[in-house]
Amino acid sequence: MARAMKVAIVDDEADMRQSISQWLALSGFDTETYASAEDALRGIGPEFPGVVVSDIKMPGMDGMALLKRLLSQDSGLPVILITGHGDVPMAVEAMRVGAYDFLEKPFNPDRMTELAKRATQARRMTLDNRALRKELSEGSTLMQKLVGSSPAMERLREDILDIGQADSHVLIDGETGTGKTLVAHALHAVGARAGRKFQTISCAAWGEAELAAKLFGPTEDGSLPLVEETRGGTLCLEDIEDLSNGLQARLLALINDQSTPPETRIIAICNEHAPDTTLEAVLRPDLFYRLGAMTIVLPPLRSRGEDILTLFNRMSEHFAEEYGCEAPQVTAQEAAQLLQAPWPGNVRQLVNIAERAVLQNRRGSGSIASLLMADNETSAPALTTEGKPLKDYVEAFERMLIDNTMRRHKGSIVAVMDELCLPRRTLNEKMAKYGLTRGDYV
Repeated sequence: MARAMKVAIVDDEADMRQSISQWLALSGFDTETYASAEDALRGIGPEFPGVVVSDIKMPGMDGMALLKRLLSQDSGLPVILITGHGDVPMAVEAMRVGAYDFLEKPFNPDRMTELAKRATQARRMTLDNRALRKELSEGSTLMQKLVGSSPAMERLREDILDIGQADSHVLIDGETGTGKTLVAHALHAVGARAGRKFQTISCAAWGEAELAAKLFGPTEDGSLPLVEETRGGTLCLEDIEDLSNGLQARLLALINDQSTPPETRIIAICNEHAPDTTLEAVLRPDLFYRLGAMTIVLPPLRSRGEDILTLFNRMSEHFAEEYGCEAPQVTAQEAAQLLQAPWPGNVRQLVNIAERAVLQNRRGSGSIASLLMADNETSAPALTTEGKPLKDYVEAFERMLIDNTMRRHKGSIVAVMDELCLPRRTLNEKMAKYGLTRGDYV
């Protein structure tokens, strides 16, 4: 086994506890024993780093009740129950409730060892996945850049985790400025290739002969071509739509020659194609099907609701710190204008406007509305074609206001209550509603 995992043994008979513990310890497991279900519940928490083996017939709380209690606090915990001879209906019920498996007395110790190995492997995978998901939600520096709590961004983070671990080739699509290259880096960072070589090249930045040499060799300076340099790692091809038919054929041949999982993982980014065409029409069909088995389409900013205000706040705070001045305070009208803007340049456009808003605020002139008008070259802030209910605007502004105030007062609940004239209970309810926690600001 990669690393020893715990096996908690629950049995009211001391000899049976000792016997199972000794056998599993000899098989490489780290064991701990409990004489009752009540004792076990005090020692086994939701993130218990192992599995549970329990007798089903015990005085007081029996194994079935223990199973239900353990699964109620951690549904991913493998529990193996030991049943008496002939207790088949009870074993079937235990499996229905969620037991990992059961052993019928008298059991073969080797069978127990095999079950424990399988259960710990499943537990390790569950805990590893949770750790990765926690990283996605709480964030490394990379993941913190994928800001937003909208359903679209929640799905994107889940897709990054799942597809990142799948270790197959990926096709990324989406409007300009949505963060496709960042997602490519994230896919690499959460997968099995994290820490290995990651290289990015734009297919639009080079002529066909130069690009062929850089990708497949021979290179002018004698260095390794990218498909060799990234062996074991990830090669990110931006502007895949600009890859010539000849180079598409060579890329397809490379992919077809590789084993599973591939020696070099390809992440292809499509940066621009006509709205009425599909990715399948942009690429050779055979290459599309090899790359497009795993596809991520990034959501446009205009579809992300209150993420727009969250992003604007984060970016304006960043630039205010960089320029040594105060971030602009967004009014309710400006919040509505930000939410209604069409954002053709998506996140990249929002970052530019946030920086200019900070510079304007430093000079004491201008407004966010004027920046939006100038950016969209209209006489008034452009609106999206889809309206939003008033409730959405009100809630987005309310969340932004609480978020800004919490940041300004570094998580001081009393100061926020005073400034916003809110009783503690109301503030707590609104923070819970909007997913805001004091610990994020302290």
